Amino acid sequence: MQASKLLTVAMLVALGAARPGPTTPTRISPEMKKATPIIVVDEIEPCLSFWTDALGFELAATVPHEDAIGFAMLNKGGVELMYQSRASVDSDLAASGGPADLGAELAGSTGSLFVEVDDLDAVVAALGETADVVVPRRQTSYGMDELFVRAPCGTLVGFAAQIPGDGESD
Repeated sequence: MQASKLLTVAMLVALGAARPGPTTPTRISPEMKKATPIIVVDEIEPCLSFWTDALGFELAATVPHEDAIGFAMLNKGGVELMYQSRASVDSDLAASGGPADLGAELAGSTGSLFVEVDDLDAVVAALGETADVVVPRRQTSYGMDELFVRAPCGTLVGFAAQIPGDGESD
């Protein structure tokens, strides 16, 4: 009789009908689809050729702000970047009742990009001799061959390729 009661309780627990001890509410975890950085800069125009001409990104969209580009979206493969001018951020926020000086704070943020690539040699060749190298090419303890450069608009960008045979799964 005791064994059959234990079996019944075990089946109810497995089916979720009975739980020993106190229960906690189920937490709903929202789905995430992608993350795209929005890089706030004083001027977008100096940033574009670094991405489009040197690295082959497509300029997918631009939005004007006064006599300049206020917003730009760039794509290549699975990588998407957005740039917005500081003046455009401040204008957008002021129009919606937000803080009028957030653009300055965002433009001074400490964010950087880390872009994984298949072939770091191709990136180095595309950037050429004029690249503003911040961290020279190196091989890391976490299995990456990487290089960090500063884009013309000030964004710190790390490009890295997995070192073959180092941490790759078959």
